[in-house]
Amino acid sequence: QVQLVESGGGLVQAGGSLRLSCAASGSIFSISAMGWYRQAQGRQRELVAKITSGGRTNYADSVKGRFTISRDNAKNTVNLRMNSLKPEDTAVYYCMLLDLTTGDDYWGQGTRVTVSS
Repeated sequence: QVQLVESGGGLVQAGGSLRLSCAASGSIFSISAMGWYRQAQGRQRELVAKITSGGRTNYADSVKGRFTISRDNAKNTVNLRMNSLKPEDTAVYYCMLLDLTTGDDYWGQGTRVTVSS
């Protein structure tokens, strides 16, 4: 069983920065793809950024150039560095792990990010 625990959310002014972290338990981290998703109030959950087991990254157009996803396989963590935050980045951010051997996905409990104007 895989457990994901996010941290690092909070309240920040527009233009500020936050760093989200996700710690994963279990032994499958090195053979997993990881992603950060977000869900704003009244909207569907959307992909923010993802990173493969080999370190290849992909970003939503809305965050390109502002957000950076990274992973540390030795520490079983994935991070999301968010710069130049905008009010429209306000959402609950979720960490996701995809087990590449089974196709199962696992989700964290979410961490709230609020960007004030």
